[in-house]
Amino acid sequence: MAQLLEAAAAVFTTTGYSAASTNAIAREAGVSPGTLYQFFPNKEAIAIELGGRLMRQMRETYGEALAPVDPTTSLEEAVTAAVDRFIAFNCEHPVFFTLMHGPDVPGRMAEEHDALHATLLGRIEALLSSLLPDADPAELNRTAQMCLGLYKTGLELVLAHEGAEREAYVRELKHVLIRYLAPLVGDRLGRADTLGPAPTA
Repeated sequence: MAQLLEAAAAVFTTTGYSAASTNAIAREAGVSPGTLYQFFPNKEAIAIELGGRLMRQMRETYGEALAPVDPTTSLEEAVTAAVDRFIAFNCEHPVFFTLMHGPDVPGRMAEEHDALHATLLGRIEALLSSLLPDADPAELNRTAQMCLGLYKTGLELVLAHEGAEREAYVRELKHVLIRYLAPLVGDRLGRADTLGPAPTA
């Protein structure tokens, strides 16, 4: 099963979910279609199993990435630590983005992703509430939505590039988040100007 899921991840990432076929997955895995059907009745079942495993791993990742921030930690360090964990996960499992953000995600997986998104948003709100104690719930929600939206947009650009260019987009993403949050957080976190000035156009 692990061999088939690994093959499916490669095929889905390369062709997208819609264009993928069980024959292509079996071929990538080096097995016959008949062997594949002993484990999965169709590609939707494969996608759901693969997506479920990745979502469990993602929950563990954001549990670590969005842990409470020590007040002595600088905003730059806090953002960098969280972004690095999320980016590492998505670069290690590019199929996660393909399955979760494609236009043709299987229904059950879309529901699970919506639940994951809601939980992630809640964790961001909880983290922000400790940094913005005077903010009202609507403001916290809006700020959390902006942070998550900025991250997802940046992630798409990061995954579309490789090597030094990918690293450059990761730095840009961190700059955007830090400069969005800095006026809101103020001096509630330690300061460390480790990233230097914002890049100029």
